[in-house]
Amino acid sequence: MLDVLDKELEKRGHRFVRYADDCNIYVRSQRAGERVLAGVERFLEKRLKLKINKAKSAVAKPSVRKFLGFSFTGGQEPRRRIAPQALARFKAKVRELTRRTRGRCLVQIAKELSTYLIGWHGYFGFCQTPSVLRVLDQWIRRRLRAVAWKQWKYGPARFAELRRRGVGRDLAAQTAGSPRGPWRLANSPALTIALPNGFFASLGLASVAARRPA
Repeated sequence: MLDVLDKELEKRGHRFVRYADDCNIYVRSQRAGERVLAGVERFLEKRLKLKINKAKSAVAKPSVRKFLGFSFTGGQEPRRRIAPQALARFKAKVRELTRRTRGRCLVQIAKELSTYLIGWHGYFGFCQTPSVLRVLDQWIRRRLRAVAWKQWKYGPARFAELRRRGVGRDLAAQTAGSPRGPWRLANSPALTIALPNGFFASLGLASVAARRPA
């Protein structure tokens, strides 16, 4: 039925994108947006007899609105970015998969996490803001370092693990005896040395910042 709307928008010369009942129409000004929104609402309600969800319909800058998990950056040269809501959902899922109380070893966590990351990257890797993806990779590795620190449990075991993984005696002792929590210490020099990026790659951890195949 909404194919009729597509044809109407094309006839009016509007630039738009639609998937199912989610549609964004792009115009040059706020005033034009308000005029087009009112016209489209009349068309849908009177011509197609459809009810409009007023709460989800609005006139706003492309950087504010989202479409299928994406939005745009501001400025003269807008880029396709991951919408803030989609990033929040991603982080919530990663937190769930890396929760330290689920009783799994780091290899199992990395395997489960990678399954999700590969699928997510297959969709959102299409974004034009690669720095965001690199920051997410760093955040994920920090969470996994925090998981490892928690699993090592006590000072002597932590000291032994740090030494075994190449951390100097003084730094290992200082870190193992630190009162700071796992998240703070996950960003420390000792944990970065003990669990470098290459370690997580050896576990098969997928990267969301990796380039998508052409």
